[in-house]
Amino acid sequence: MKVNANSLRPNHVIEHEGKRYSVLKYDLILPGKGNAFIAIDMRDVSTGIKTNVRFRTQETVEKLMTEEKTCTVLFIEDDLVTLMDTETYEQFTVNLDMAGEAKPFINDGMEVSVDTVEGTVVSFSPPASVILTVAEADAVVKGQTASSSYKPAILENGIRVMVPPHVETGTKIVVSTSDCSYVERAKE
Repeated sequence: MKVNANSLRPNHVIEHEGKRYSVLKYDLILPGKGNAFIAIDMRDVSTGIKTNVRFRTQETVEKLMTEEKTCTVLFIEDDLVTLMDTETYEQFTVNLDMAGEAKPFINDGMEVSVDTVEGTVVSFSPPASVILTVAEADAVVKGQTASSSYKPAILENGIRVMVPPHVETGTKIVVSTSDCSYVERAKE
């Protein structure tokens, strides 16, 4: 289906120069002089190579229809993830890089959302939030009560996140996978 380039968003799949690409990032650039244009970072679905392309705002591109399904991560080996479709129990393997920025959040047994185009996996993503354990948390600095004080912590998957002072090492917390931020303490 033909759409204007300014209607593209992350996770859309387009066909450009005979290849299929998954849109990773979208920026509208308004130069001081001249016409506005769209800068798009995208990944080739078949090879995984990232490229960036500029489109004029009124230029049309071929957007492909994607089908979304829920799968379970069976196991991760090197950079390959084996997934199982929860409806058909079909198993398939995809590259971990298809998860993009959410790669550190992918774990065994997790339910993920998989996008396919004509049976080919183009991307997969974890839930909006995940529960992780704090592996290391800095000590609380006294006297910072005038404003909200957060301290750095390292999670079990190696991600650094800012947490409230009451969070200690070993605490389970809910983390947003979109921006790697603290949401709340996990309910037990």
